[in-house]
Amino acid sequence: MTEISRLEKAYARIDALNADDPKTEEVDGAAVPYALLYGQRMTAALEALVPNASDALRIAVRGQHVARFRLPRSSEPEGRASYLTWRKRLGEMHGELCATAAREAGYDDETAERVRFLAMKKALRSDAETQALEDCACLVFLRYEFAEFATRTEEAKMIEILQKTWGKMSEAGHAAALALPLAASELGLVTKALAG
Repeated sequence: MTEISRLEKAYARIDALNADDPKTEEVDGAAVPYALLYGQRMTAALEALVPNASDALRIAVRGQHVARFRLPRSSEPEGRASYLTWRKRLGEMHGELCATAAREAGYDDETAERVRFLAMKKALRSDAETQALEDCACLVFLRYEFAEFATRTEEAKMIEILQKTWGKMSEAGHAAALALPLAASELGLVTKALAG
């Protein structure tokens, strides 16, 4: 019997929280909790982008949206200020849950605090690991959510969203995004966004 690594234990703790998501997505004929699938997609994106990532980054990436369903957007009133308050609360929750998962898996306090820092997306432009997490989030959006989102968003707004997404990414993220298997219609929108 092989021993489960600390990283696998941290993943299992995050996955257990995400498995409670009432929203599901069909995968190979089975309904999978959306948050669980999202975390796995984030991990796959990181493995492709930064194969030698630290455990702290791996844990933060896996738990970037951990238990997000517990704090829906409707928990705050409409408006920009309320939206920013909601985002801050989400970041704090994600940071706390990820740091707890790291500690419970056997990581020291320094590593757990680094996980918290990354999950909260601190120092986005100046910290390479935080930037890698943001790149993964953008890549998962482009690969799995963009096509459906584009069907219910007018083209001008979609181009604006793509431009903002592109602006959040590093050069490595850009290269990975351009290598994604996008449909012709999606690629057309990306081309228009980058031309603008």
